[in-house]
Amino acid sequence: MTVHRSRPHDSGTLHVTGAARYADDIPTPANTLHLAFATSAIANGSITEMDLGAVEAADGVVAVLTARDLPFDNDVSPSAHDEPLLSTGSVHYIGQPIFLVVATSHLAARKAARLGQITYAKDTPILTIEDALAAESRFEEGPRIYAKGDVEAALGSAKHRLSGSIDIGGQEHFYLEGHAALALPQDGGEMVVHASSQHPTEIQHKVAEALGCPMNAVRVEVRRMGGGFGGKESQGNALCVACAIAARLTGWPCKMRYDRDDDMMITGKRHDFRIDYDVGFDDAGRVSGVDFTQYAKCGWAQDLSLPVADRAMLHADNAYLLDHARITSHRLKTNTQSNTAFRGFGGPQGILGIERVMDHVAHHLGVDPLQVRRANYYPSAASISAKTKPTTPYGMAVTDSILHELTEALEVSSDYQARRAAVSAWNAENAVLKKGIALTPVKFGISFTLTHLNQAGALVHVYQDGSIHLNHGGTEMGQGLFTKVAQVAASVFGVSPDRVQITATDTGKVPNTSATAASSGTDLNGMAVKAACETICDRMAAHFGGEVSFANGNVTTPGGVMRFEEAVKSAYEHRVSLSATGFYATPDVAWDRIKGQGRPFFYFAYGAAVTEVVIDTLTGENRILRADILHDCGASLNPALDIGQIEGGYVQGAGWLTTEELVWDDNGALKTHAPATYKIPCASDAPDVFNVALWEGDNPADTIYRSKAVGEPPLMLGISALMALSDAIASTGTAYPALDAPATAERVLAAVKRGQR
Repeated sequence: MTVHRSRPHDSGTLHVTGAARYADDIPTPANTLHLAFATSAIANGSITEMDLGAVEAADGVVAVLTARDLPFDNDVSPSAHDEPLLSTGSVHYIGQPIFLVVATSHLAARKAARLGQITYAKDTPILTIEDALAAESRFEEGPRIYAKGDVEAALGSAKHRLSGSIDIGGQEHFYLEGHAALALPQDGGEMVVHASSQHPTEIQHKVAEALGCPMNAVRVEVRRMGGGFGGKESQGNALCVACAIAARLTGWPCKMRYDRDDDMMITGKRHDFRIDYDVGFDDAGRVSGVDFTQYAKCGWAQDLSLPVADRAMLHADNAYLLDHARITSHRLKTNTQSNTAFRGFGGPQGILGIERVMDHVAHHLGVDPLQVRRANYYPSAASISAKTKPTTPYGMAVTDSILHELTEALEVSSDYQARRAAVSAWNAENAVLKKGIALTPVKFGISFTLTHLNQAGALVHVYQDGSIHLNHGGTEMGQGLFTKVAQVAASVFGVSPDRVQITATDTGKVPNTSATAASSGTDLNGMAVKAACETICDRMAAHFGGEVSFANGNVTTPGGVMRFEEAVKSAYEHRVSLSATGFYATPDVAWDRIKGQGRPFFYFAYGAAVTEVVIDTLTGENRILRADILHDCGASLNPALDIGQIEGGYVQGAGWLTTEELVWDDNGALKTHAPATYKIPCASDAPDVFNVALWEGDNPADTIYRSKAVGEPPLMLGISALMALSDAIASTGTAYPALDAPATAERVLAAVKRGQR
């Protein structure tokens, strides 16, 4: 089998040589036009006057479009139909598109977009969670509540009780390739769109709406993205719709790309959260009851905020069995960018809330936080009886937990106990530089919580020379999905993956695709490809008159052994179809988000990380010294790719919680809108000692070759960095650090000073 083996990324050589073609690299026809948005200069109000004469007269300008010039639907929302492509008169955030410039070059379009004379009537913007609560500015009438047990009684009878709050900042996706789109008008009013999108079918749907045509008149193609992280699940709609409308209007190909400043000012981020908690516990740190209130800052339009907030609620337990729990969620509307999907999709915020609780409880009891975490873990799968199954706050049984065993293994491999003692000894001897260490776990649910999205299709062709061509509904954004799916096809046919060619994701080949999101890309598309390949194998078996097997480039038939290409040629010459579609729908998932009950996830992925840090108590500066990770990928399809995802996820998670700070001024202008002011982690921020290993074990769920998803879960391993910083700060005083995120140098220094009072 070619699965369960490390293979290089299929585009690895192209990536490092710069030859990989992205949306902005596609050769364009002559007379291609270029687009740019003019954006709002205020956060809340209405447009009272708009003079576009100078824009229309600018060099290279072919057309200027406002909302009233759009031929059909003026909407790019993925959900609530509340996000106009161009403002209809009201303005909701600084950066909202007001009008569209179509010009002969990218530079001409951008220059002209700045020439519009717009007069506004300003209203007071709602910018913070507190502003939204005061104004009752929401996306749902009241909070949503999921609950289990009797929380009030459990809190009232607890021996110990604590309350607190944590502010959690948002995060910019900062994909290396910004948003880009190219629309090519076709005969008969059809449109081909090249997009940098995680959701080609969503693009197809929104473009068809905007052009007033059926979806079959729009074909969307995505070869690869230079990163997505959720930021290209819905936020690319605007560029693709704009290009398609302009192409239909002018009859010429139209292209649009955001410069980095535009990208950061226009597009949504990870949701800011505030989580309040009230927890009761015993002398061992075992939680008897916990009450969470989650406040999500959603931005000006709904986008995907409701399912993001739902998933934050669904991960409020993380790795811990909570017999009495209540999670209350407020989805708040603000005059800022419309926050959207981001790796983990709300799960990281929910997990961070319970990890703060565990840390606070341990500080109160004066014990190692790992001791408290272990005391609250879900029982191991081996210890669960058939009659009594532990359940989450939303009623799903957790029967596959491996965290007791995984934590024990990581504790040994990382030398956690000895290093914790060494950290204490260091802190006793050093007044300025203080160290901290923390081990935190992850339990992350795998599946779309919108149940019908858990489906995928594939199209596989075997050519008469034995070469294989396949398409599926997933998109490649650097994560190695195409490589893994090629390995799946090669394993079914018993050939080398070098025989398998995967071409661009194309809505004309595989329809009704789900977004490549929710860590489901390989789970869904791998199964669909496997089904298609097995259909072809079954046809070949019927041709050869009995059972056949495929291995090592050979096909064993009742009549003997032949090379794969010979068997294919024989089937072709006897008129056997060597093309098949495949389909897969995730079984056993059902979720009622209103009741907060059901089985939203097919299985859970697990992992744990140990992080050691050092802080300067005089400046707040800090560094990650070492990270040790043990992560559960089931029976990994490609260990090398999975380890890469784990390393990247950890660094991205640690960046979210330490250096990546989004700052808006009092007028609602995002001030951190470029790499000069927004600090993503770079290579030097990764720990010098960075040990990553895969947990050895199959997935009990019937997934593709018993592997587990690895896209999102590793990001939450970065939470250990924040908890390690809290541990270091705690050594400087007696008060609990109550460290908010991101733990910038300023916040670390402030927490140190609070503890020393």
